[in-house]
Amino acid sequence: MTDNITFDDFLKVDVRVGTVLRAEPYPEARKPAIKLWIDFGDEIGEKKTSAQITAHYTPEALVGRQVMAVVNFPPRQIGKFMSEVLVLGMPDADGEVVLVGPDQDVPLGGRLH
Repeated sequence: MTDNITFDDFLKVDVRVGTVLRAEPYPEARKPAIKLWIDFGDEIGEKKTSAQITAHYTPEALVGRQVMAVVNFPPRQIGKFMSEVLVLGMPDADGEVVLVGPDQDVPLGGRLH
């Protein structure tokens, strides 16, 4: 069971949709990861992150894909790379991350309701 939150708590988490512009392997990370540069539209702009998503994704397959991310966490240093957003995913049966995204194209920067 999880702790209950209020609706106001939920509203504090700013989850937006963006399109992956560029993706590169991140071999220097402790666990296999991919560096992502994501366009969240005019209001937020381009942000970067790294994600441990190598079990299901290659950098090439991620370019052009729409993903969901928390955009209002403070930046976090991941090795020598500064992560500015948290890409969202769910674990599969083996615990590997499967990305969360809209099932249709939506405007960049759209906020989760």
